[in-house]
Amino acid sequence: MKILVTGAAGFIGSHLAQKLKALGHDVIGIDCFTEYYDRALKEWNAAQVKHDGIEILTLDLAEDPLEDVLEGCDVMYHFAAQPGNSTKTPFEVYLRNNILATRRLAEAAMRVADLSCFVNVATSSVYGKQATEPESVAPQPISYYGVTKLAAEQLVLAFQRDKGFPACSVRIFSVYGPRERPDKLYPKLIHSILAGQEFPLFEGSLEHSRSFTYIDDALQGFLAILEHRDACLGEIFNIGSDIEITTGRGIEIVENILGEKTKFAMKPKRPGDQLRTRANIDKARRILGYEPRTAPEEGLQAEVEWYANQVFEKIV
Repeated sequence: MKILVTGAAGFIGSHLAQKLKALGHDVIGIDCFTEYYDRALKEWNAAQVKHDGIEILTLDLAEDPLEDVLEGCDVMYHFAAQPGNSTKTPFEVYLRNNILATRRLAEAAMRVADLSCFVNVATSSVYGKQATEPESVAPQPISYYGVTKLAAEQLVLAFQRDKGFPACSVRIFSVYGPRERPDKLYPKLIHSILAGQEFPLFEGSLEHSRSFTYIDDALQGFLAILEHRDACLGEIFNIGSDIEITTGRGIEIVENILGEKTKFAMKPKRPGDQLRTRANIDKARRILGYEPRTAPEEGLQAEVEWYANQVFEKIV
């Protein structure tokens, strides 16, 4: 099959593109290479994807022509987005990169005759402070990120309900592992310990609990949708680990791996932070046969080794 991956130079998109290529699919990627974080890191991801024979086109979904690149695609995975809960990012940026870009991509995708499934990638942030419920619960997002990702998801599903657009949506839970964005908890933590620097910690966050989901377990969910796409149309799936640990426990695991303690620099409570996430994956288990398997200790060992051996020396 011909499969398009947007955000193909990003963390999850790059991994999925390579996995799909290894399975024998014809994969094409799109990425805008925004300045949200160091472009050199995304270029490094992209180089690994291109090494596997996958083309990545530099396109802005919010304004560039899309018809030619979408032609003949059987499946599309839409990862490209404005990520993160950042008070420094204005709402207009989230609006443009999450809602308007998704609308343009979906409208162009509706004109692709061979398309059998459009997989919108959403987030547990749509649920709000507590993300522990099944997909049927009413979302209550509390951040610009969660609000705009929910709007993008519902726009895609509105096209499915009204026009028969072959689409579904996946809400992912705190994915981590090699290539994770540098602004996320574990890369920042690992870097601070290796560099002997203070780690900024928001007030109350040690007690926050998360469904930290290792990248391989997230990929398993996306690949399961490919295999069961007829049963997925019009549906929403939570994809994540149902093992819940606190942020404090995650930090402790990394400290144990590195054999060093973290030097905390306390910061005021951050608006929009979720208090608890635990992926309810009953639906994904039932329809997709989804079963995450990676324990936090195993996944964090892999991420620490990746960061220490492949990233740290490049940026210090």
